[in-house]
Amino acid sequence: MRSSRSLFSNSGTSSAAPTLPAIPDRQNWRDIFFTSRDGLRLYARHYPAPGSSLRPVLCLPGLTRNSRDFHQLASVLSSPQQPAPRHVYTVDYRGRGRSAYDPDWRNYQVMNELLDVLDFMTIEGLSDTAIVGTSRGGILAMIMAAVRPSSIGAVVLNDIGPLIEREGLLRIVSYVGRIPLPATWAEAGELARSMGQRQYPAVPDDMWEELARQQYNDEGGRPAYGYDQELNRTASIMDGPLPELWPQFKALSRVPVLVLRGELSDILSTATAERMQREHPDLTLLTVPEQGHAPLLRDEMSLHAIMDFLARADVTWMGRHIS
Repeated sequence: MRSSRSLFSNSGTSSAAPTLPAIPDRQNWRDIFFTSRDGLRLYARHYPAPGSSLRPVLCLPGLTRNSRDFHQLASVLSSPQQPAPRHVYTVDYRGRGRSAYDPDWRNYQVMNELLDVLDFMTIEGLSDTAIVGTSRGGILAMIMAAVRPSSIGAVVLNDIGPLIEREGLLRIVSYVGRIPLPATWAEAGELARSMGQRQYPAVPDDMWEELARQQYNDEGGRPAYGYDQELNRTASIMDGPLPELWPQFKALSRVPVLVLRGELSDILSTATAERMQREHPDLTLLTVPEQGHAPLLRDEMSLHAIMDFLARADVTWMGRHIS
């Protein structure tokens, strides 16, 4: 078994791979607030890379997650310490993170969230963008490719595909909106460890509180819910057959795709990932060891894989945007 040190720190990097840039201990992003079509105040981040002419990256989180999940990835990709930094944007969907809650839980739908994301891209002037989509974010990326193909130039699907395993979805639905709010950050870290250890057995003990701080908002130095608890009412999808998104996935055939699959994932099966690879003309599949749904995007293997993939995909960006 690979050690947690080699998975989650630079000290285990092989001599063939360059050392990853250090994550700064100060705020290295710009807060962005924008208004949705129906009047909600939504939040995003911009990790700037001054002077960069490379394809920008837009990160889309999972069902109950938020932009904080991408801090390590965004910091690495935008870092001036590396030779090819790029602008990175991250988004909080309505009802998540620092975005306003929707007064009607019925509006927590993929198409509403996609419209919010597309409007944000228009505001920021983003097109032909590299999308990093974790779980639900990957679903948005597939649909985006179908409805507005010019928005996407490359895609990283983080443990998601056109077919979702029911067992994994039932596990997620079982806890959405049902977890007691921890009173302290130490309790939040212990709760994250107890719930996540089976999915992430290699995560060091001292990292769980840091992961909890991604999940929860901070209000007055204490944990606060990081998403609207009404999201649990959207679980009616489990009442019938799960929709398959193979037509939407096919819309990605015009752009390069990197699929990260957690070795322990109960959402993206090996069979589905292999079918994706057969059906897409330019798809790279990487299994992330000792991680479940979804890979945390802070281990060396994942970060280097994304950096290398984006560099290869920049060939098309340069042809379209650099004279």
